[in-house]
Amino acid sequence: MNNYWDLAVFLFQIVNLVIFFYLVFVCLFYFILFFLAFDRLKRERGLHNVEPYKKVKKSAFTPPLSVLVPAYNEEMGIIGTVLSLVTGSGRLDYPEYEVIVVNDGSKDQTLQKMIERFKMVPLKDKVFQKRNGIETKPIKAVYKSEIYPQLLLVDKANGGKSDALNAGINLSKYPYFASIDGDTVLEPDSFLKIMKPIIENTEQEILAAGGNVLIANGSTIVHGQMKEIRLSRNPWVIMQTIEYMRAFLMGRIGLSKNNLLLIISGAFGVFKTARVIQAGGYKLGTIGEDMELVVRLHRMNIENKWGAKIEYVADPVCYTEAPEEIKILRNQRVRWHRGLFESLWTHRKMAFNPKYGRIGLIAIPYFLFVELFGPIIEMIGYLVVLIGWILGEVNIQYSLALLLFMVMYGSFLSMGSVLLEEWRLGKHKRVSELNRLFFFALSEAFWYRPIMTYWRVKALMSAIMGKKQSWGEMKRKGVSS
Repeated sequence: MNNYWDLAVFLFQIVNLVIFFYLVFVCLFYFILFFLAFDRLKRERGLHNVEPYKKVKKSAFTPPLSVLVPAYNEEMGIIGTVLSLVTGSGRLDYPEYEVIVVNDGSKDQTLQKMIERFKMVPLKDKVFQKRNGIETKPIKAVYKSEIYPQLLLVDKANGGKSDALNAGINLSKYPYFASIDGDTVLEPDSFLKIMKPIIENTEQEILAAGGNVLIANGSTIVHGQMKEIRLSRNPWVIMQTIEYMRAFLMGRIGLSKNNLLLIISGAFGVFKTARVIQAGGYKLGTIGEDMELVVRLHRMNIENKWGAKIEYVADPVCYTEAPEEIKILRNQRVRWHRGLFESLWTHRKMAFNPKYGRIGLIAIPYFLFVELFGPIIEMIGYLVVLIGWILGEVNIQYSLALLLFMVMYGSFLSMGSVLLEEWRLGKHKRVSELNRLFFFALSEAFWYRPIMTYWRVKALMSAIMGKKQSWGEMKRKGVSS
Protein backbone atom coordinates (compact mmCIF):
# COMPACT_ATOMS: atom_id res chain seq x y z
CA MET A 1 0.00 0.00 0.00
CA ASN A 2 2.84 2.37 0.90
CA ASN A 3 4.49 1.65 -2.43
CA TYR A 4 1.34 2.73 -4.30
CA TRP A 5 1.10 5.86 -2.15
CA ASP A 6 4.77 6.69 -2.77
CA LEU A 7 4.25 6.20 -6.52
CA ALA A 8 1.19 8.46 -6.46
CA VAL A 9 3.11 11.16 -4.58
CA PHE A 10 6.03 10.83 -7.01
CA LEU A 11 3.72 11.18 -10.05
CA PHE A 12 2.00 14.10 -8.36
CA GLN A 13 5.36 15.86 -7.96
CA ILE A 14 6.28 15.16 -11.59
CA VAL A 15 3.01 16.74 -12.77
CA ASN A 16 3.76 19.73 -10.52
CA LEU A 17 7.18 20.19 -12.13
CA VAL A 18 5.80 19.85 -15.68
CA ILE A 19 3.15 22.49 -15.01
CA PHE A 20 5.65 24.77 -13.30
CA PHE A 21 8.19 24.68 -16.13
CA TYR A 22 5.42 25.00 -18.73
CA LEU A 23 4.25 28.22 -17.08
CA VAL A 24 7.83 29.50 -16.88
CA PHE A 25 8.28 28.85 -20.61
CA VAL A 26 4.96 30.48 -21.55
CA CYS A 27 5.67 33.55 -19.42
CA LEU A 28 9.12 33.98 -20.97
CA PHE A 29 7.68 33.57 -24.47
CA TYR A 30 4.99 36.18 -23.84
CA PHE A 31 7.48 38.59 -22.33
CA ILE A 32 9.59 38.25 -25.48
CA LEU A 33 6.50 39.04 -27.57
CA PHE A 34 5.77 42.00 -25.26
CA PHE A 35 9.21 43.54 -25.77
CA LEU A 36 9.14 42.89 -29.51
CA ALA A 37 5.80 44.71 -29.64
CA PHE A 38 7.12 47.56 -27.52
CA ASP A 39 10.17 47.97 -29.75
CA ARG A 40 8.06 48.15 -32.90
CA LEU A 41 5.44 50.47 -31.39
CA LYS A 42 8.18 52.77 -30.10
CA ARG A 43 9.55 53.12 -33.64
CA GLU A 44 6.11 53.62 -35.18
CA ARG A 45 4.53 55.76 -32.46
CA GLY A 46 2.75 58.78 -33.85
CA LEU A 47 2.75 57.60 -37.45
CA HIS A 48 -1.04 57.43 -37.40
CA ASN A 49 -1.11 61.23 -37.23
CA VAL A 50 1.43 62.19 -39.91
CA GLU A 51 1.94 62.59 -43.64
CA PRO A 52 2.95 59.16 -45.05
CA TYR A 53 -0.64 58.01 -45.43
CA LYS A 54 -1.52 61.04 -47.54
CA LYS A 55 1.20 59.94 -49.97
CA VAL A 56 -0.40 56.50 -50.14
CA LYS A 57 -3.72 58.10 -51.07
CA LYS A 58 -2.16 60.06 -53.93
CA SER A 59 0.17 57.31 -55.14
CA ALA A 60 -0.43 55.85 -58.59
CA PHE A 61 0.61 52.47 -57.15
CA THR A 62 -2.31 52.35 -54.67
CA PRO A 63 -4.50 49.47 -55.93
CA PRO A 64 -8.31 49.62 -55.83
CA LEU A 65 -9.95 47.52 -53.16
CA SER A 66 -13.05 45.32 -52.78
CA VAL A 67 -14.59 45.44 -49.29
CA LEU A 68 -16.55 42.26 -48.46
CA VAL A 69 -19.10 42.30 -45.65
CA PRO A 70 -20.63 38.87 -44.92
CA ALA A 71 -23.87 39.31 -42.99
CA TYR A 72 -26.04 36.77 -41.23
CA ASN A 73 -28.77 38.20 -38.96
CA GLU A 74 -26.92 41.52 -38.63
CA GLU A 75 -29.93 43.85 -38.71
CA MET A 76 -28.72 45.72 -35.60
CA GLY A 77 -25.26 46.53 -36.91
CA ILE A 78 -25.17 46.27 -40.69
CA ILE A 79 -26.46 49.79 -41.46
CA GLY A 80 -23.84 51.42 -39.23
CA THR A 81 -21.11 49.31 -40.80
CA VAL A 82 -22.10 50.22 -44.35
CA LEU A 83 -22.55 53.90 -43.45
CA SER A 84 -18.98 53.95 -42.12
CA LEU A 85 -17.87 52.75 -45.55
CA VAL A 86 -19.86 54.92 -47.97
CA THR A 87 -21.23 58.11 -46.45
CA GLY A 88 -20.35 61.59 -45.26
CA SER A 89 -17.04 63.25 -44.42
CA GLY A 90 -16.09 60.16 -42.44
CA ARG A 91 -16.43 57.72 -45.35
CA LEU A 92 -13.44 55.60 -46.21
CA ASP A 93 -10.53 57.80 -47.16
CA TYR A 94 -9.33 55.63 -50.02
CA PRO A 95 -8.94 56.45 -53.74
CA GLU A 96 -11.03 53.66 -55.31
CA TYR A 97 -13.03 50.85 -53.77
CA GLU A 98 -16.27 48.90 -53.94
CA VAL A 99 -18.37 47.54 -51.08
CA ILE A 100 -20.02 44.12 -51.46
CA VAL A 101 -22.44 43.12 -48.70
CA VAL A 102 -23.31 39.41 -48.80
CA ASN A 103 -26.58 38.50 -47.10
CA ASP A 104 -26.09 34.84 -46.22
CA GLY A 105 -29.74 33.80 -45.95
CA SER A 106 -30.48 35.95 -42.90
CA LYS A 107 -33.71 35.17 -41.02
CA ASP A 108 -34.10 38.71 -39.69
CA GLN A 109 -34.51 42.07 -41.49
CA THR A 110 -30.90 42.41 -42.69
CA LEU A 111 -31.82 42.25 -46.39
CA GLN A 112 -34.86 44.51 -46.12
CA LYS A 113 -33.03 47.15 -44.11
CA MET A 114 -30.18 47.24 -46.62
CA ILE A 115 -32.59 47.57 -49.57
CA GLU A 116 -34.62 50.34 -47.92
CA ARG A 117 -31.79 52.39 -46.40
CA PHE A 118 -29.52 52.37 -49.46
CA LYS A 119 -32.16 52.22 -52.20
CA MET A 120 -30.89 48.94 -53.60
CA VAL A 121 -32.27 47.86 -56.97
CA PRO A 122 -31.81 44.38 -58.52
CA LEU A 123 -29.52 44.05 -61.51
CA LYS A 124 -32.19 42.50 -63.73
CA ASP A 125 -30.42 43.04 -67.02
CA LYS A 126 -27.22 41.31 -65.95
CA VAL A 127 -26.70 37.62 -65.31
CA PHE A 128 -24.57 37.01 -62.26
CA GLN A 129 -21.25 35.62 -63.42
CA LYS A 130 -18.73 33.86 -61.21
CA ARG A 131 -15.76 35.95 -62.27
CA ASN A 132 -13.43 33.92 -60.10
CA GLY A 133 -15.00 30.46 -60.34
CA ILE A 134 -15.38 29.50 -56.65
CA GLU A 135 -18.40 27.26 -56.05
CA THR A 136 -21.00 28.70 -53.64
CA LYS A 137 -24.59 28.22 -52.58
CA PRO A 138 -27.13 29.61 -55.10
CA ILE A 139 -27.27 33.37 -55.59
CA LYS A 140 -30.83 34.70 -55.42
CA ALA A 141 -30.17 38.27 -56.55
CA VAL A 142 -27.54 40.99 -56.87
CA TYR A 143 -28.49 44.58 -56.03
CA LYS A 144 -26.84 47.93 -56.65
CA SER A 145 -27.43 51.12 -54.69
CA GLU A 146 -29.00 54.04 -56.54
CA ILE A 147 -27.36 56.56 -54.20
CA TYR A 148 -23.94 54.94 -53.65
CA PRO A 149 -22.73 53.43 -56.94
CA GLN A 150 -19.85 51.60 -55.28
CA LEU A 151 -22.25 49.61 -53.07
CA LEU A 152 -23.47 46.12 -54.09
CA LEU A 153 -25.64 43.64 -52.21
CA VAL A 154 -25.63 39.90 -52.83
CA ASP A 155 -28.58 37.85 -51.56
CA LYS A 156 -27.80 34.14 -51.40
CA ALA A 157 -28.88 30.91 -49.78
CA ASN A 158 -27.37 30.26 -46.37
CA GLY A 159 -24.02 28.50 -46.59
CA GLY A 160 -22.02 29.88 -43.68
CA LYS A 161 -19.49 32.66 -43.43
CA SER A 162 -16.90 31.00 -45.69
CA ASP A 163 -19.46 30.53 -48.45
CA ALA A 164 -20.61 34.15 -48.09
CA LEU A 165 -17.04 35.42 -48.42
CA ASN A 166 -16.45 33.21 -51.47
CA ALA A 167 -19.57 34.69 -53.09
CA GLY A 168 -18.16 38.15 -52.44
CA ILE A 169 -14.80 37.15 -53.94
CA ASN A 170 -16.61 35.86 -57.04
CA LEU A 171 -18.22 39.25 -57.56
CA SER A 172 -15.18 41.37 -56.65
CA LYS A 173 -13.25 43.04 -59.46
CA TYR A 174 -10.20 44.47 -57.70
CA PRO A 175 -6.73 42.97 -56.96
CA TYR A 176 -7.15 43.11 -53.17
CA PHE A 177 -10.17 42.44 -51.02
CA ALA A 178 -10.89 43.25 -47.40
CA SER A 179 -13.10 41.11 -45.22
CA ILE A 180 -14.88 42.83 -42.35
CA ASP A 181 -17.63 41.63 -40.05
CA GLY A 182 -21.18 42.94 -40.31
CA ASP A 183 -20.91 44.75 -36.98
CA THR A 184 -17.58 46.44 -37.73
CA VAL A 185 -17.10 50.22 -37.76
CA LEU A 186 -13.94 51.54 -39.40
CA GLU A 187 -11.97 54.73 -38.91
CA PRO A 188 -11.89 56.72 -42.18
CA ASP A 189 -8.17 56.17 -42.84
CA SER A 190 -8.13 52.48 -41.87
CA PHE A 191 -7.54 51.18 -45.38
CA LEU A 192 -4.88 53.74 -46.24
CA LYS A 193 -2.98 52.47 -43.22
CA ILE A 194 -3.50 48.74 -43.73
CA MET A 195 -2.56 49.00 -47.43
CA LYS A 196 0.62 51.01 -46.77
CA PRO A 197 2.97 48.01 -46.37
CA ILE A 198 1.42 46.37 -49.45
CA ILE A 199 2.01 49.48 -51.57
CA GLU A 200 5.48 50.33 -50.26
CA ASN A 201 6.95 46.81 -50.17
CA THR A 202 8.03 46.55 -53.80
CA GLU A 203 10.64 43.84 -53.16
CA GLN A 204 8.40 41.31 -51.37
CA GLU A 205 4.85 40.24 -52.09
CA ILE A 206 2.34 40.73 -49.27
CA LEU A 207 -0.30 38.00 -49.24
CA ALA A 208 -2.41 39.51 -46.49
CA ALA A 209 -2.43 42.18 -43.79
CA GLY A 210 -4.40 42.36 -40.55
CA GLY A 211 -5.39 45.44 -38.59
CA ASN A 212 -6.10 46.41 -34.98
CA VAL A 213 -9.57 45.69 -33.56
CA LEU A 214 -11.04 47.50 -30.55
CA ILE A 215 -14.29 47.04 -28.62
CA ALA A 216 -17.11 49.47 -29.47
CA ASN A 217 -19.49 48.72 -26.58
CA GLY A 218 -20.08 51.79 -24.44
CA SER A 219 -18.81 54.23 -27.06
CA THR A 220 -20.84 56.76 -29.04
CA ILE A 221 -21.08 55.94 -32.76
CA VAL A 222 -23.27 58.09 -34.98
CA HIS A 223 -24.06 57.15 -38.61
CA GLY A 224 -21.22 54.65 -38.62
CA GLN A 225 -18.60 57.07 -37.27
CA MET A 226 -16.86 56.91 -33.89
CA LYS A 227 -17.64 60.12 -32.01
CA GLU A 228 -16.58 59.32 -28.45
CA ILE A 229 -14.73 56.33 -27.05
CA ARG A 230 -16.04 55.18 -23.70
CA LEU A 231 -15.30 52.06 -21.70
CA SER A 232 -18.30 49.85 -21.06
CA ARG A 233 -19.28 49.20 -17.44
CA ASN A 234 -20.14 45.58 -18.19
CA PRO A 235 -17.41 43.41 -16.54
CA TRP A 236 -17.51 40.87 -19.38
CA VAL A 237 -16.98 43.61 -21.96
CA ILE A 238 -14.15 45.21 -19.95
CA MET A 239 -12.32 41.88 -19.84
CA GLN A 240 -12.79 41.42 -23.58
CA THR A 241 -11.43 44.94 -24.13
CA ILE A 242 -8.28 43.92 -22.26
CA GLU A 243 -8.08 40.62 -24.15
CA TYR A 244 -8.22 42.40 -27.50
CA MET A 245 -5.45 44.77 -26.44
CA ARG A 246 -3.25 41.84 -25.42
CA ALA A 247 -3.99 39.68 -28.46
CA PHE A 248 -3.62 42.38 -31.12
CA LEU A 249 -0.98 44.70 -29.73
CA MET A 250 1.27 42.12 -28.11
CA GLY A 251 0.74 38.70 -29.67
CA ARG A 252 0.20 39.63 -33.30
CA ILE A 253 2.87 42.32 -33.50
CA GLY A 254 5.45 39.98 -31.99
CA LEU A 255 4.54 37.05 -34.25
CA SER A 256 4.34 39.09 -37.47
CA LYS A 257 7.87 40.44 -36.95
CA ASN A 258 9.29 37.16 -38.26
CA ASN A 259 6.39 36.23 -40.56
CA LEU A 260 4.91 33.85 -37.97
CA LEU A 261 1.39 35.28 -37.88
CA LEU A 262 -1.26 32.57 -38.37
CA ILE A 263 -4.40 34.60 -37.59
CA ILE A 264 -5.94 37.64 -39.26
CA SER A 265 -9.21 38.64 -37.62
CA GLY A 266 -12.35 38.31 -39.68
CA ALA A 267 -13.35 41.69 -38.29
CA PHE A 268 -10.62 43.45 -40.29
CA GLY A 269 -8.14 42.02 -42.81
CA VAL A 270 -6.93 42.51 -46.40
CA PHE A 271 -5.98 39.69 -48.80
CA LYS A 272 -4.51 39.48 -52.28
CA THR A 273 -7.43 38.32 -54.41
CA ALA A 274 -5.46 36.27 -56.97
CA ARG A 275 -3.63 34.27 -54.30
CA VAL A 276 -6.82 33.50 -52.38
CA ILE A 277 -8.48 32.31 -55.60
CA GLN A 278 -5.39 30.23 -56.32
CA ALA A 279 -5.79 28.72 -52.85
CA GLY A 280 -9.44 27.88 -53.58
CA GLY A 281 -11.08 30.57 -51.47
CA TYR A 282 -12.28 30.11 -47.91
CA LYS A 283 -12.72 26.51 -46.80
CA LEU A 284 -16.29 25.41 -46.24
CA GLY A 285 -17.40 23.47 -43.18
CA THR A 286 -14.86 25.00 -40.81
CA ILE A 287 -15.48 27.39 -37.92
CA GLY A 288 -12.11 29.13 -38.05
CA GLU A 289 -12.17 30.09 -41.71
CA ASP A 290 -9.91 33.13 -41.17
CA MET A 291 -7.07 31.23 -39.51
CA GLU A 292 -7.39 28.24 -41.86
CA LEU A 293 -6.99 30.49 -44.91
CA VAL A 294 -3.94 32.23 -43.44
CA VAL A 295 -2.26 28.92 -42.57
CA ARG A 296 -3.06 27.61 -46.08
CA LEU A 297 -1.52 30.72 -47.65
CA HIS A 298 1.61 30.21 -45.54
CA ARG A 299 1.77 26.58 -46.68
CA MET A 300 1.33 27.45 -50.37
CA ASN A 301 3.82 30.30 -50.04
CA ILE A 302 6.48 27.84 -48.87
CA GLU A 303 5.56 24.98 -51.20
CA ASN A 304 5.41 27.22 -54.30
CA LYS A 305 8.35 29.41 -53.21
CA TRP A 306 6.46 32.67 -53.62
CA GLY A 307 8.77 34.39 -51.15
CA ALA A 308 5.81 36.38 -49.80
CA LYS A 309 4.81 37.34 -46.25
CA ILE A 310 1.78 38.14 -44.11
CA GLU A 311 1.78 41.41 -42.17
CA TYR A 312 0.09 42.84 -39.11
CA VAL A 313 -0.35 46.63 -39.02
CA ALA A 314 -1.07 48.10 -35.60
CA ASP A 315 -2.27 51.52 -36.78
CA PRO A 316 -5.51 50.70 -38.64
CA VAL A 317 -8.33 50.69 -36.12
CA CYS A 318 -11.78 49.22 -36.44
CA TYR A 319 -14.42 48.78 -33.76
CA THR A 320 -16.58 45.72 -33.21
CA GLU A 321 -19.41 44.83 -30.88
CA ALA A 322 -18.47 42.35 -28.14
CA PRO A 323 -20.88 39.92 -26.43
CA GLU A 324 -22.40 41.36 -23.26
CA GLU A 325 -24.16 38.20 -22.07
CA ILE A 326 -22.22 35.29 -20.62
CA LYS A 327 -24.06 32.69 -22.72
CA ILE A 328 -23.22 34.44 -26.00
CA LEU A 329 -19.61 35.00 -24.90
CA ARG A 330 -19.30 31.31 -24.04
CA ASN A 331 -20.61 30.27 -27.46
CA GLN A 332 -18.19 32.65 -29.16
CA ARG A 333 -15.15 31.34 -27.26
CA VAL A 334 -16.14 27.71 -27.82
CA ARG A 335 -16.46 28.49 -31.53
CA TRP A 336 -13.07 30.23 -31.63
CA HIS A 337 -11.30 27.32 -29.92
CA ARG A 338 -13.00 24.84 -32.21
CA GLY A 339 -11.76 26.90 -35.15
CA LEU A 340 -8.21 26.80 -33.81
CA PHE A 341 -8.39 23.02 -33.47
CA GLU A 342 -9.79 22.57 -36.98
CA SER A 343 -7.15 24.81 -38.57
CA LEU A 344 -4.25 23.04 -36.86
CA TRP A 345 -5.70 19.60 -37.59
CA THR A 346 -6.27 20.42 -41.28
CA HIS A 347 -2.62 21.47 -41.65
CA ARG A 348 -1.13 19.00 -39.18
CA LYS A 349 1.52 17.86 -41.67
CA MET A 350 3.21 21.24 -41.24
CA ALA A 351 3.79 20.78 -37.49
CA PHE A 352 7.48 20.15 -36.63
CA ASN A 353 8.22 19.76 -40.34
CA PRO A 354 11.53 21.46 -41.28
CA LYS A 355 10.22 21.82 -44.83
CA TYR A 356 7.96 24.62 -43.58
CA GLY A 357 10.73 26.50 -41.78
CA ARG A 358 9.75 28.76 -38.90
CA ILE A 359 6.04 28.24 -39.57
CA GLY A 360 6.37 24.50 -38.99
CA LEU A 361 8.96 24.66 -36.22
CA ILE A 362 7.86 27.74 -34.24
CA ALA A 363 4.46 29.19 -35.20
CA ILE A 364 2.39 25.99 -35.36
CA PRO A 365 3.99 24.44 -32.23
CA TYR A 366 3.28 27.70 -30.38
CA PHE A 367 -0.39 27.67 -31.36
CA LEU A 368 -0.56 23.93 -30.64
CA PHE A 369 1.00 23.85 -27.16
CA VAL A 370 0.23 27.36 -25.88
CA GLU A 371 -3.06 28.33 -27.50
CA LEU A 372 -4.75 24.95 -28.12
CA PHE A 373 -3.49 22.71 -25.31
CA GLY A 374 -2.60 25.51 -22.88
CA PRO A 375 -6.06 25.50 -21.26
CA ILE A 376 -5.69 21.79 -20.47
CA ILE A 377 -2.36 22.44 -18.73
CA GLU A 378 -3.94 25.30 -16.79
CA MET A 379 -6.92 23.14 -15.81
CA ILE A 380 -4.58 20.39 -14.59
CA GLY A 381 -2.71 23.04 -12.60
CA TYR A 382 -5.89 24.08 -10.80
CA LEU A 383 -6.76 20.43 -10.11
CA VAL A 384 -3.24 19.63 -8.88
CA VAL A 385 -3.38 22.40 -6.29
CA LEU A 386 -6.85 21.29 -5.18
CA ILE A 387 -5.85 17.61 -4.94
CA GLY A 388 -2.68 18.59 -3.12
CA TRP A 389 -4.67 20.37 -0.45
CA ILE A 390 -6.97 17.38 -0.09
CA LEU A 391 -4.06 14.93 0.20
CA GLY A 392 -2.04 17.21 2.43
CA GLU A 393 0.83 17.21 -0.09
CA VAL A 394 0.87 20.92 -0.90
CA ASN A 395 4.24 22.57 -1.11
CA ILE A 396 3.64 26.16 0.00
CA GLN A 397 6.61 27.53 -1.93
CA TYR A 398 5.53 25.72 -5.09
CA SER A 399 1.94 26.89 -4.72
CA LEU A 400 3.03 30.50 -4.29
CA ALA A 401 5.37 30.26 -7.28
CA LEU A 402 2.58 28.72 -9.36
CA LEU A 403 0.20 31.49 -8.33
CA LEU A 404 2.83 34.12 -9.19
CA PHE A 405 3.33 32.74 -12.69
CA MET A 406 -0.43 32.47 -13.25
CA VAL A 407 -0.80 36.13 -12.28
CA MET A 408 2.17 37.12 -14.48
CA TYR A 409 0.80 35.04 -17.37
CA GLY A 410 -2.60 36.68 -17.17
CA SER A 411 -2.86 39.83 -15.12
CA PHE A 412 0.54 41.49 -15.49
CA LEU A 413 0.74 40.92 -19.23
CA SER A 414 -2.80 42.27 -19.56
CA MET A 415 -1.83 45.39 -17.59
CA GLY A 416 1.21 45.79 -19.84
CA SER A 417 -1.01 45.59 -22.91
CA VAL A 418 -3.30 48.29 -21.50
CA LEU A 419 -0.25 50.50 -20.95
CA LEU A 420 0.99 49.87 -24.50
CA GLU A 421 -2.38 50.72 -26.01
CA GLU A 422 -2.82 53.91 -24.02
CA TRP A 423 0.78 55.01 -24.55
CA ARG A 424 0.40 54.51 -28.29
CA LEU A 425 -3.12 55.78 -28.98
CA GLY A 426 -4.49 57.34 -25.78
CA LYS A 427 -8.04 56.29 -26.63
CA HIS A 428 -9.32 56.35 -23.03
CA LYS A 429 -9.11 59.93 -21.77
CA ARG A 430 -10.78 59.45 -18.38
CA VAL A 431 -8.68 58.44 -15.40
CA SER A 432 -11.63 56.46 -14.01
CA GLU A 433 -11.69 54.30 -17.15
CA LEU A 434 -7.96 53.59 -16.93
CA ASN A 435 -8.37 52.67 -13.25
CA ARG A 436 -11.12 50.23 -14.20
CA LEU A 437 -8.96 48.69 -16.92
CA PHE A 438 -6.06 48.21 -14.50
CA PHE A 439 -8.30 46.79 -11.77
CA PHE A 440 -9.90 44.22 -14.07
CA ALA A 441 -6.54 43.36 -15.66
CA LEU A 442 -5.12 42.61 -12.21
CA SER A 443 -8.16 40.49 -11.30
CA GLU A 444 -8.13 38.44 -14.51
CA ALA A 445 -6.21 35.44 -13.13
CA PHE A 446 -8.66 35.01 -10.25
CA TRP A 447 -12.00 34.75 -12.08
CA TYR A 448 -12.05 35.48 -15.80
CA ARG A 449 -9.16 33.29 -16.91
CA PRO A 450 -10.39 30.15 -15.05
CA ILE A 451 -13.80 30.57 -16.75
CA MET A 452 -12.17 30.95 -20.17
CA THR A 453 -9.99 27.93 -19.42
CA TYR A 454 -13.02 25.79 -18.64
CA TRP A 455 -14.84 26.85 -21.82
CA ARG A 456 -11.80 26.23 -24.00
CA VAL A 457 -11.16 22.80 -22.50
CA LYS A 458 -14.80 21.94 -23.08
CA ALA A 459 -14.52 23.13 -26.69
CA LEU A 460 -11.39 21.05 -27.28
CA MET A 461 -12.97 17.92 -25.84
CA SER A 462 -16.04 18.48 -28.01
CA ALA A 463 -13.87 18.88 -31.11
CA ILE A 464 -11.85 15.75 -30.37
CA MET A 465 -15.07 13.76 -29.94
CA GLY A 466 -16.27 15.03 -33.32
CA LYS A 467 -19.32 17.01 -32.21
CA LYS A 468 -20.58 19.50 -34.80
CA GLN A 469 -20.38 23.27 -34.34
CA SER A 470 -22.08 25.84 -36.59
CA TRP A 471 -21.17 29.46 -37.46
CA GLY A 472 -23.83 30.36 -34.88
CA GLU A 473 -25.62 33.57 -34.06
CA MET A 474 -24.78 36.53 -31.86
CA LYS A 475 -27.51 38.68 -30.43
CA ARG A 476 -26.60 42.27 -31.36
CA LYS A 477 -27.72 45.42 -29.61
CA GLY A 478 -26.12 47.63 -32.25
CA VAL A 479 -23.32 50.10 -31.61
CA SER A 480 -24.29 52.79 -34.12
CA SER A 481 -27.18 55.21 -33.87
